[in-house]
Amino acid sequence: MSLSTLTRPSPVHRPSDLLAAYLTGSFYFSSARGTLLADGVHTRVRAEGGDRARAAAEALEAAAAAGLPDPVVVGAAGFRPDGDAGLLVPAVVRRAGAPAALAAHLPEPRPGTGWTVRPRPEPDGYTTAVSRALELIGDGELRKVVLARALELTGDHPVAVPALLTRLVHADPAAYAFAADVTAPGDPAPRTLVGASPELLVSRRGALVVANPLAGSAPRAGDETLDRERIARLRDSTKDLGEHAHTAAQVAEVLGRFCTDLDVPERPEVIGTPTMWHLSTRITGRLRDPLDPACSALGLAEALHPTPAVCGVPAPRALTAIADLESEDRGYYAGMVGWSGLGGDGEWAVTIRSAEVCDRTVRLFAGAGIVPGSDPDAELAETSAKFRTLLRALGLEHLV
Repeated sequence: MSLSTLTRPSPVHRPSDLLAAYLTGSFYFSSARGTLLADGVHTRVRAEGGDRARAAAEALEAAAAAGLPDPVVVGAAGFRPDGDAGLLVPAVVRRAGAPAALAAHLPEPRPGTGWTVRPRPEPDGYTTAVSRALELIGDGELRKVVLARALELTGDHPVAVPALLTRLVHADPAAYAFAADVTAPGDPAPRTLVGASPELLVSRRGALVVANPLAGSAPRAGDETLDRERIARLRDSTKDLGEHAHTAAQVAEVLGRFCTDLDVPERPEVIGTPTMWHLSTRITGRLRDPLDPACSALGLAEALHPTPAVCGVPAPRALTAIADLESEDRGYYAGMVGWSGLGGDGEWAVTIRSAEVCDRTVRLFAGAGIVPGSDPDAELAETSAKFRTLLRALGLEHLV
């Protein structure tokens, strides 16, 4: 390779170009920070939970030594720390700015027909699980646990993942939108984890670290007066503020092991998505040792995951309760997805508002935080509202 090749400026891409170039099997991630599209496989990162950051650092150093430009690790990891993960160093990476400028009008998806819907569990099974969780909380075994339920949708034709991803990005350009290949042995076709998460697990840029936990939610009404009322109730809700406090405190405690100058706002704000309102705390800090592989974006994500926003307090007992009370294995739902670069910078989001798509089948999850004062029927309604992000993009919002 000539010096002129090495020093030639990289082509400039537009966010819309990368979104249009996405094909099933590629890796896509966009946020307010920018857009990344990765293709091919240079190296697969194979490591157990808790050791992925070290393995990723070694893979990145080897890729750089081999002359790979802009080496990054991309992929997703499942909810359970010892669960599935699909991490790799791609062969080709393209970057662009944030997708906020994607203003082109997209036609609404046609109302879906010919779909079979299987709730897992049935709604009354979910409310029964919430009641059992409240008994555990009342007995002092838990302070909070997040319980999820699933919908399995089967259509007449294969689902077009690129079109689904495009609708998700256009619906909420500020979200952490993603598509990652998570094909497993035995799958009849490629399996893709796709979604538009509102929740940043952790971002690193140089020594600056940001986390933005969300906990405490209310459905968006679509009416300005009603939404103002819901925001006001959420800000003053003792239940939701208590639920949020568990999450923010845990995230701050973990980041405090790595950071100085940690800034944790005293009260959460309310942020909105097209379907929900959430209590939000933006936590920032400065790394003590940015060169430590444990302080890479992936290392910090591993240390934080799973937060009480998707698991519970205390975490070990919450993990056991989730395994006992949920009828479906979460897989990649409530896990993490993102990227980390050679210097440790990167961005990881929590894989909520997501689905796994395989051929004609779409499996999506939604969860709610169960704390003292939770009402089983209200928690069921909250999960239904959270399904709307993916169902709307599929043209199936009428199903909930």
